[in-house]
Amino acid sequence: MLYVVATPIGNLEDVSPRALRVLREVAVIACEDTRHSARLLSAHSIHTPTLSYFEHNEERRTPALIERLRAGESVAIITDAGTPAISDPGYRLVRAAHAAGLRVAAVPGPSAVVAALSIAGLPTDRFTFEGFVPQRDGARRHALEALAREPRTMVFFEAARRLAATLAAMETTFGPAREAAVVREITKTFEESVRGTLAELHARFAAAEARGEIVIVVAGAPAPADGLGAADVEAGAITVEALCDAGVSLKDASAAVAKLTGASRREVYQRALARRRERPE
Repeated sequence: MLYVVATPIGNLEDVSPRALRVLREVAVIACEDTRHSARLLSAHSIHTPTLSYFEHNEERRTPALIERLRAGESVAIITDAGTPAISDPGYRLVRAAHAAGLRVAAVPGPSAVVAALSIAGLPTDRFTFEGFVPQRDGARRHALEALAREPRTMVFFEAARRLAATLAAMETTFGPAREAAVVREITKTFEESVRGTLAELHARFAAAEARGEIVIVVAGAPAPADGLGAADVEAGAITVEALCDAGVSLKDASAAVAKLTGASRREVYQRALARRRERPE
């Protein structure tokens, strides 16, 4: 049996009796970082052998672990925090075990995604997990623009040093008034949950750099307002033209219309720009 075992995000007490039993009984524990996991195992007097299993050795380690499973041994996989395979190592081993006809069992427990959602105060009936956004400005902008019309609550992971830049990009793409929450250091000593608009959160974390592990929860796009549908880019572009004639910049007019209609800011901007070029001299 391959056991996918969730372990604490920060507080070592957040581990189930079943998880502890499984970790004691398996033949080997595959750990994202054996030194990190040693603290948890030591705290609960678990002496099961461990081996490293992380992003850069997954491909090499997987066949050997599958052979151990074929030979009748049970294996557990854990990561540094939370549930394996959720933006962490584990997917390749689970997939290989299924392909080999081996049994795979979940030992559920902590998850930073669910923990952040539960305290963010945003709709949780439908949500999407987007992991880490790209680090480069252009790639990050394109990734967020693809989510501009996403109606479900969105959950992101982010490094503390990039938090302000990511919030700035979200403010530009999703609109400054979009509700969001930054959840930091979940279950740890300095846990913090900050709610507000993207503009407010950007201002706060631009002024004081955050530390620790970060989860960003962002409300989904609002339903299109009556009158201008989200898909009616042409009508939006005409509205942008009118705003520009009144003295508003093309960028600001496009952002305002996109926010009001639910249309993509980029599509509105590009169509308005095209209409400007099509105007007779």
